[in-house]
Amino acid sequence: MPAERASRVEFVRAAAALVALVALASCTSAGDGGDTGGGTAGPSAAGVRPPPVHAGFDYQIGGAYPPPSGVRIVARDRGADPARGLYNICYVNAFQAQPEERDDWADDLLLRDGEGKLVIDADWDEPLLDIGTPAKRKRIAARVNQWTGDCADKGYDAVEPDNYDSYTRSRGLLSADDAVSFIRLLSADAHERGLAIAQKNTVELADRRSRAGLDFAVVEECGAYDECGAYAEAFDDRVVVVEYTDNGLRKALSGYGDRLSIVRRDVLVSTPDSPDYVRRTR
Repeated sequence: MPAERASRVEFVRAAAALVALVALASCTSAGDGGDTGGGTAGPSAAGVRPPPVHAGFDYQIGGAYPPPSGVRIVARDRGADPARGLYNICYVNAFQAQPEERDDWADDLLLRDGEGKLVIDADWDEPLLDIGTPAKRKRIAARVNQWTGDCADKGYDAVEPDNYDSYTRSRGLLSADDAVSFIRLLSADAHERGLAIAQKNTVELADRRSRAGLDFAVVEECGAYDECGAYAEAFDDRVVVVEYTDNGLRKALSGYGDRLSIVRRDVLVSTPDSPDYVRRTR
């Protein structure tokens, strides 16, 4: 979890927007799209283009640089411009507040425990956002959707909302249903803008991908943790994989090298001018 379109003809964009608006209205009638039971479908992805299957991939959320030869899919932070002529995924931190942006969030939208203390993801010093009620989910989504709009305006093809699994670090204050209900709001907005939307990690929710309105997956270390198969099945091989160890890369390639888009990066996802930079595909 390190730090951050091809154009469509107008009638396709208009059709996608109309379908997504209908889906959003349906979600709203049920509260905030929080029904995660049964076979409830998520926001429609009609007219949205997911990434190509089994294509060259580079994960550049730590800093943009010219994509290496053979790369067709690039993920970059929302502050960066997309790579011309490629399939571009826009990274947004949707479920947690980055340290430098903590004060930009309303105090009541930061998750607190019973003693009033912020619930922090200690690995990244990021407070969790409080997605525990429909009203708060809508307020948080309004801001994240502004970022998604910026991604669309820049020409990205897709959005990658990070920390879908933050409920697992919430000390029981948030649930999987909260996470799915929240990401449905993000999915509806992304689809309205003509963007595909990714599930980030969170293998335990892969079977809810349709209800959540998710189009593909961006996963870290599925090779290392023997999870690639679950994602491949849930997303019909529309999975881009980042491994951070040589062993993880070997495992991912040995089982899914002919099916998924896989790259080995350094854990800081640094740029080529950094001594920490690592990028391998074999």
